[in-house]
Amino acid sequence: MTAENLAATSLSEHPLEKPKSLGNLPNYAVVAILIAGLIYVGWSLTQDLTSAVAVPWILLGLALVTALGFEFVNGFHDTANAVATVIYTNSMPAEFAVIWSGFFNFLGVMTASGAVAFGIISLLPVELIMQVGSSAGLAMVFSLLAAAIIWNLGTWYFGLPASSSHTLIGSIVGVGLANQFVAPTGTATSGVDWSKATEVGMSLLISPLVGFGAAALLLLTMKLFIRNKALYEAPKGNTPPPLWIRAMLIFTCTGVSFAHGSNDGQKGMGLIMLILIGVVPTAFALNRTPDINYLDAYKAAATQAGAVLQKYEKPGVVVTDAHAVVSEAVRTKTWSDATTVALQQFIVDTNASISPYGSAANVPTGMVSNTRNDMYLAGEALKLIDKKKLLPMEAADLAVIKTYHQAIDNATKFIPTWVKVAVALALGLGTMVGWRRIVVTVGEKIGKTHLTYGQGASAELVAMGTIFTADTLGLPVSTTHILSSGVAGTMVANGSGLQISTVRNLLMAWVLTLPVSIALSFTLFVILRHLI
Repeated sequence: MTAENLAATSLSEHPLEKPKSLGNLPNYAVVAILIAGLIYVGWSLTQDLTSAVAVPWILLGLALVTALGFEFVNGFHDTANAVATVIYTNSMPAEFAVIWSGFFNFLGVMTASGAVAFGIISLLPVELIMQVGSSAGLAMVFSLLAAAIIWNLGTWYFGLPASSSHTLIGSIVGVGLANQFVAPTGTATSGVDWSKATEVGMSLLISPLVGFGAAALLLLTMKLFIRNKALYEAPKGNTPPPLWIRAMLIFTCTGVSFAHGSNDGQKGMGLIMLILIGVVPTAFALNRTPDINYLDAYKAAATQAGAVLQKYEKPGVVVTDAHAVVSEAVRTKTWSDATTVALQQFIVDTNASISPYGSAANVPTGMVSNTRNDMYLAGEALKLIDKKKLLPMEAADLAVIKTYHQAIDNATKFIPTWVKVAVALALGLGTMVGWRRIVVTVGEKIGKTHLTYGQGASAELVAMGTIFTADTLGLPVSTTHILSSGVAGTMVANGSGLQISTVRNLLMAWVLTLPVSIALSFTLFVILRHLI
């Protein structure tokens, strides 16, 4: 809205100033859910830690609080986008919309697959992931989380819907660059996986363009086929939209909230698993609760993969240190004849080390961390075959490699239910605490006129569809960018015009997010490496 429109709107008609109809009931319900969730998380964590040799409780607590703090800030920073349209079109009261969105964020997190979680982790330097419990690994986790929280809080304070996804990606890139910077001269270290970073960066870059264009086209299409003038005008007072458009707005708000939880929530899950693996590897380095046939299936897949690789070995190639050769291939993303021989030997040796044990739960605690690292390294090497095609294979042989790769992922890439619950609580609680600043920006400051029913429906439909698609593909996208650009697109399509100052500030925040988060995490990592 413009200043004149806002001045003309009475407080009773403003969508954020309506009297609360539910009293303190929502507050009581939130507190009850929070207490129940914390009890469950605490109980589950202690159960999982029964197999741990030693637990550094202070370090573990600090790391978990920091990771959950990131998701909490993400909740009130990003999820506010989902409720802005239903609030400003009078489809739902603000207090109820926020609770509704928080609940479906919770469900989204609980049903997430984990693909996005481990896609984010794969951007980090391999040696830091494998040695996350070292001083360098802990510096990595704390610096990237602190950088992301600092920038998210800063943009939230000024009411700017900046992207938590961009912030986290930038923080990861900063850590990768710093890892190379602080390494001793001549030391082989990995920095940033630029191919994966480019893939993620393109999804983050294209999604707001899709949001703007698709929402504008959808609104124009609606105008062509649905000739109801009231849908494209500002709501009159507190009048809700027609029932069918109201149902659509609530449905899309629900979908965006659910999709946000399933996509953004996974970023916190991945980081928490990284923390748990580093701080208490004996309890979390390997998945100790798979189905009963899990380890047998892994052994069979490893044997078949070793036999397949043997077919592609060149005569006369000798490798003395298979681990070193495989590590170098993963670090440089290159392949040679020696790599084929080394990976075959490495897979056979790793399989032999766990063959005496009937299940992952029976692997001695002293072996767990190294076994997990060996499996993870083999999995990263297999990516060079089945993803990057650096070793051309027949289709049947490639299928065997993919089966073995999946068996490794089952052992090393898992998310306990209590971790999902903890992230869901943090994200949902954040949604219900700090939503107002971002909602005002999306609802009042992007366009020059009040958000119409048709605009709200178009922006939300596009946002929901784009996020669900990205979630299916395992790509992190920005809810903020998609919905904010979608609202801007509908304003242009409706002839409403844009508030240039807000658009300028939004674009500035979006442009600065990556370089600032890179610089923050880079600086923090360098400082922490000298302190830890």
